[in-house]
Amino acid sequence: MSSQGKRPIRIAGASGSASDRRHAFTTFAANHTSDPVDVIMGDWMSEANMTSQAAKSAGEIAYEPTFLEALAPALKDIARHQIKIVVNAGASDPKALRGAVNDLLLSQGLASQLKIAYISGDDVLPVIQTSLQSSKNDLLNNTRLPSGMSPKEAWVENVPGIQDTINSLFSVHEFQNLCNGERLRDWDFRGDIVGAQAYLGGMGIAAALRSGADIVLAGRVSDASPVIGAVVWWHAWEENEEMWLDKMANAFVAGHLIECSNYVTGGNCTIFKELEAGGGWRDIGYPIAEVGSRGEVVITKQRGTNGVVNTDTCKAQLLYEIQGPCDVTAILDQISFEQIGTNRVRLHGVKGAPPPPTTKIGITARGGYQAEVHWFLVGLDTATKARMLELQVREALSLVGPLTRFHVLNFTLNGTAAEDATDQTSATVDFRVFAQARNVADIAPDKFLRPIIDLIMCSYPGATFHLDFRQGIPKPVQEYFVTLLPQDMLEHKVHLWDGRDLLMSPPTHTKLWPRQQPSINAAEHLLRTDWGETVTGPLGWLVHARSGDKGSNANVGFWVRHSDEYDWLRWLLSTDRMKALLAKEYNGKKIDRFELPNLSAVHFLLHDHLDRGVSCTSTYDFLGKNVGEFLRSRHVELPVRFLNRGKL
Repeated sequence: MSSQGKRPIRIAGASGSASDRRHAFTTFAANHTSDPVDVIMGDWMSEANMTSQAAKSAGEIAYEPTFLEALAPALKDIARHQIKIVVNAGASDPKALRGAVNDLLLSQGLASQLKIAYISGDDVLPVIQTSLQSSKNDLLNNTRLPSGMSPKEAWVENVPGIQDTINSLFSVHEFQNLCNGERLRDWDFRGDIVGAQAYLGGMGIAAALRSGADIVLAGRVSDASPVIGAVVWWHAWEENEEMWLDKMANAFVAGHLIECSNYVTGGNCTIFKELEAGGGWRDIGYPIAEVGSRGEVVITKQRGTNGVVNTDTCKAQLLYEIQGPCDVTAILDQISFEQIGTNRVRLHGVKGAPPPPTTKIGITARGGYQAEVHWFLVGLDTATKARMLELQVREALSLVGPLTRFHVLNFTLNGTAAEDATDQTSATVDFRVFAQARNVADIAPDKFLRPIIDLIMCSYPGATFHLDFRQGIPKPVQEYFVTLLPQDMLEHKVHLWDGRDLLMSPPTHTKLWPRQQPSINAAEHLLRTDWGETVTGPLGWLVHARSGDKGSNANVGFWVRHSDEYDWLRWLLSTDRMKALLAKEYNGKKIDRFELPNLSAVHFLLHDHLDRGVSCTSTYDFLGKNVGEFLRSRHVELPVRFLNRGKL
């Protein structure tokens, strides 16, 4: 790596979740000679497995074991080509993951060639437990900052920035849920908290690499932190140097663009029909971020693979899950993408600002148990059949105990039977009975599954339930609470292979940003007649969209292909129109609206839209990825002159 710092670093994104394909580490490492990368990063952590790992009992594996499946076959090539590895996979036990990786190295005779470091400090459960039991005065006197001082002592000494820290401390002492505003003290599950993880920044990763680590294992760092840390190390960036914040902001956006692996190379994207014509849907490649010494960013992908990197895939990933960082704040109002070659997109217009004094934390609590039963309804009168079955199920469940034993009991009819269907499958819809209860006895098979399936002889015409009863057996569920914690309260450490520990300091300069960014009103001054003749059709004939979850919030971004269509999109997608398009899905909660003019995009944040989030939701769309597709299917007035350019 003699060229370190003299050229852009090339960072491969090899995994976006625990359910990603496993081969990318192997292919990146094996093809290094023809398609070199300096660092392979991967993110195995999500709110789904963060909560499940946090809820595990002592003695169980509490890191993400699927990472080992991806790493093991690639290790010899990684060592041969001196490729650095940085991953978010340690979950609740990064130290144990370090041990497991070391065992792999020993088994392959590589222990002397590859040095392992791991990151700790994301476990903030003791801080949460103490804060729940403390008064504000207790917090001032008893909280220990990394300097060793209490906030009160630091205030007396007039330590720079301490007032912001105290303000943040008092604010988060209430631990207000970022999605719905609920206070942690009022949360029904506060007595069952089993875990709390903070989203750490990338400086620990940079320090580990600077110290000589070859493999860096994090428990929970923010999604973009592996890229931020790798870039800071490669280019030897220092805080407060020229353009520090701008360079960091560009590295942050680069990290966000590749951290979900194939999402920026054509996966989960509304250009999917173009992919079929342009090389096929098989073997969609993994992305690479090239980041220069002044923060210049180009996104590309593996050679010899399908998929595509273009301005649409980059817009989709950017709009998918915009969230607050902890190392830097990225100002995105002038962001743009430029296609500079085949599968090469350059990032422009990102500016940096100080990070907030806080970082996001996710609190996990035992939420009880859930079970569900599915029935099939066929042909005519499915709504009436569903109404009959729901009435019978409610009565049957009430005969074995009060329905109040369930804190969730939902009945949903999923799908629509085709009219005059020519096959029975097309005439079949799914009826789902879903329940959650705090106590396992209240949802045990004799109190839930059996009373429901015993209705088969007395219910609607053709009554048939699904024969797979596994979902009807109670399984544990975790509730999730998203809030903020001052970065000064974190003990962010790097643990090196030689026994040394490095303590990371929080950002020196921070800014207390408004918790709620102002929404942007629609271009209501533009008249409907500006667009000429219109026809009614699905929004998705003209408009791309991408959506996803953050806690129980849903992000959904829309963009158009041509700049002259943007004013129409701005006019069309007002907040009131969004509520109308959501229709029965609108739950009355707050909706924020933002515009990104250089992307021809309008972005919405749907507060508390997803029924508590992935770990405990009662809905099918547990990741919020289909919110955008539902909205694209809704009918609006479409300008004919835009449709003449072709439908998406």
